[in-house]
Amino acid sequence: GHIVHNWKVRWFVLLQDKLLYYKLEGGKKESSPKGRILLDGCTITCPCLEYENRPLLIKLKTKTNTDYFLECCSREERDSWALDITGAIHAGHPVQVQELHRMKNSFKLLENISLHDIVDKMRDSSTGIKLTLNLEQGNRYKETFTGSALVDWLISNSFAVSRFEAVTLASMLMEESFTKPVGARSTEAMRYSDLSEQFLDDSTALYMFAESSKKMLSSKEELQFNISELSGMIVKQGYLVKQGHKRKNWKVRKFVLRADPAFLHYYDPTKEENRPVGGFSLRGCLVSALEDNGVPTGVKGNVQGNLFKIITKNDIHYYIQASSKAERAQWIEAIKPLT
Repeated sequence: GHIVHNWKVRWFVLLQDKLLYYKLEGGKKESSPKGRILLDGCTITCPCLEYENRPLLIKLKTKTNTDYFLECCSREERDSWALDITGAIHAGHPVQVQELHRMKNSFKLLENISLHDIVDKMRDSSTGIKLTLNLEQGNRYKETFTGSALVDWLISNSFAVSRFEAVTLASMLMEESFTKPVGARSTEAMRYSDLSEQFLDDSTALYMFAESSKKMLSSKEELQFNISELSGMIVKQGYLVKQGHKRKNWKVRKFVLRADPAFLHYYDPTKEENRPVGGFSLRGCLVSALEDNGVPTGVKGNVQGNLFKIITKNDIHYYIQASSKAERAQWIEAIKPLT
């Protein structure tokens, strides 16, 4: 409410240029709307974290600077409303609507992203993620946060633009031992799921900060690269998602394609040092696009589409996702002449 800041149940109807809301009497909506929110010039914030105990909010600010806070019944319902309202706000700009739908499943993380910086901001007492006491199956867990709360926090702090991207980032935090699962729900997912599905964007899955601030690599785990591999001219570079060989998890990697000699290296964007975490010679390789109708044998986890495969002359299979069919075609066209 605007005068008395209480919360009331209202029935909402989204039209092309406005949101109407109705009072409910006896479980039925009244015939005339109680009020309306004009969407022209509106800005939308979702997730909105202004109310600590209300994580399912959408905030609308009209062009006359009136704030509306709308609370939904579930995260899925909130995100569905937010997407539809945003589409109505930008209805006169179809290109922007297409971009919004593309961003919904995007995975292009920020360049030079630092997990240390994210964790520092997460721990901030005023703007960081809220640590609370949570109950699960009769057990009490102090200073924890839910999976969906972390995803909301990453999006609201502009570390990610979509839930898929935020889950990827949250998985990195867990894999690098910045966070850890607690309680049966998240711990079970950690043990029995593919790594790409081990972090749960769920309000019943609990996590907390891990004791160790960083997982250190031993000298034996460090990958060594011949200087000549990295001396070739860079032909193409950009972010793609790659499936791991051992654990079949999907990770965002920065790929760099070089010629003379022809190599494809990939880098971990969360690491500050500028050295590859993997790579291979392209001589004798086969590269091909994979159709999106069905998941190929050997591919597991969260597959968004736009897959292609590279088979090295040693018969090692690399499965890679691009963010669009056009980007996939560009990478294939760039790699083929170097094989």
